[in-house]
Amino acid sequence: MHQHQLHQQKRCMSAVAALTPEQRSTNLDTLLLSAKQDNAMGMGWELLKDRDAITKTFHFIDFNQAWEFMGKVAVLAEEMNHHPEWFNVYNRVEVTLTTHDCNGLSTNDMDMATKMDEFESQLLSRQR
Repeated sequence: MHQHQLHQQKRCMSAVAALTPEQRSTNLDTLLLSAKQDNAMGMGWELLKDRDAITKTFHFIDFNQAWEFMGKVAVLAEEMNHHPEWFNVYNRVEVTLTTHDCNGLSTNDMDMATKMDEFESQLLSRQR
């Protein structure tokens, strides 16, 4: 079997379920609440109004730091087989997380958002 076929087979076998109402009230609410508490300027994770997804804009010192963040996330995305939607201009990286296989948010999105926040903290703590 070719590498691409193995990847496709792995993807189909690892269907992810949408967040349950209980997971939304714990995991998602915790992520959104901590974002508000950590950043009074409202630059944490937010729910999108038009679809079941979360979004955040990350701000770094410069392009190199933004690129390093994206590199760390790219490695994680490949490991998780879960890829963010993102847009980068200079020191800014806009991210949207959702799980297309379940047409909404899943635990994969919560895990990735938490890890992205950790990467951001690690990178920004180096500038202090």
